[in-house]
Amino acid sequence: QVQFVESGGGLVQPGGSLRLSCSVSGLNFGIYTMAWYRQAPGEQRELVAHISRSGIETYIDSVKGRFIITRDNEKNMMYLRMNSLKPDDTAVYYCNRVIDPDSWGQGTQVTVSS
Repeated sequence: QVQFVESGGGLVQPGGSLRLSCSVSGLNFGIYTMAWYRQAPGEQRELVAHISRSGIETYIDSVKGRFIITRDNEKNMMYLRMNSLKPDDTAVYYCNRVIDPDSWGQGTQVTVSS
């Protein structure tokens, strides 16, 4: 049974930073391109960043230069370092595969507000 557990969210002021963590079980983690997604209130879930099994990173334009995605294949973990946070980054953040994402976790809430 595949399971994704996200953590590390919270309330932060604009310009602040957070580091999200994703623990994955029940999946051959190392062979998949993995991604962070987010869903803001009233919006559809969007892919924010993904990282290939060899560590190649890709970001949407709105987070380029601010977010950094990393992974540890030995620990089945993925991370998202978020810097210079903006109110528009407020959302629930999820981790999953890029291809055929399913078994969504609870996500972790990120709120950027003064």
